[in-house]
Amino acid sequence: MLYPSVVVLLPRGGILPQAISPGFRKLLGEPAFCQIATLMPDGSPQITQVWVETDGEHVAINIIGGSQKDKNIRRDPRVAVNVVDPANAWRIATVRGRVVEVTTEGAIEQIDRLAKKYLGKDTYPLHHPDRIRTTVRISPERIIERGLEG
Repeated sequence: MLYPSVVVLLPRGGILPQAISPGFRKLLGEPAFCQIATLMPDGSPQITQVWVETDGEHVAINIIGGSQKDKNIRRDPRVAVNVVDPANAWRIATVRGRVVEVTTEGAIEQIDRLAKKYLGKDTYPLHHPDRIRTTVRISPERIIERGLEG
């Protein structure tokens, strides 16, 4: 089922964000598989499995600062995200959007929250003081859903 949306072009080529449906919000609250595709400097895609959540408005992931994903999104904020229920591959949402924020503020707390969701651990077991964690917020411009009713 497609979640209804209206696409409105903005002056700089972006479009108004599409709302995250209740069914997609539910999937984002589960330990779902998530892949993010970013663009390399030559325009070729780079895809990586990540942990994911939502603040209700954005799709949010956590990455290591200075990684290839980080470099790619800072250069070109256009991304695609695929979120899939590991128990039912037909419960799926595909998002095209733009990174609207990359921040270190709250990133350690976020990765610990994600570790609880995905690993059942209170803290992320691979913390390294020399690695800077960043939260990446993605504004969905287009969401295609299957099997996510209510």
